[in-house]
Amino acid sequence: MRLRRKPEFKRVDYHRHKKLRRSSWRRPRGRHNKTRKQKKGKFLMPKVGYGNVAELRGLHPSGYREVLVHTPGQLEDVDAEKEAVRIAGGVGRRKRLEILRLAEDKGIKVLNPEVR
Repeated sequence: MRLRRKPEFKRVDYHRHKKLRRSSWRRPRGRHNKTRKQKKGKFLMPKVGYGNVAELRGLHPSGYREVLVHTPGQLEDVDAEKEAVRIAGGVGRRKRLEILRLAEDKGIKVLNPEVR
């Protein structure tokens, strides 16, 4: 199945104020706001119809389902074809290197392989 590309939901008036980021969506609430009224040609607003297919929902962009791992022993339950591993932030260098070595042996994709 193909992942559909979601439209960019831009924040209203982000181009007028430097401190507003383009991607920080906030619902438009002004009385005369054209985006809130959903006028043609104005910014898009998130709606139910933009949701993804149920089978693809929650997947990493690489197509794998994410599994958070804290210990090397948790790699035994991971299915290498369908799941990818994300090493938890609190894991230290020694254990992280051990997890990376075991994942490489088992052919499991690691989403954050960098060693700090």
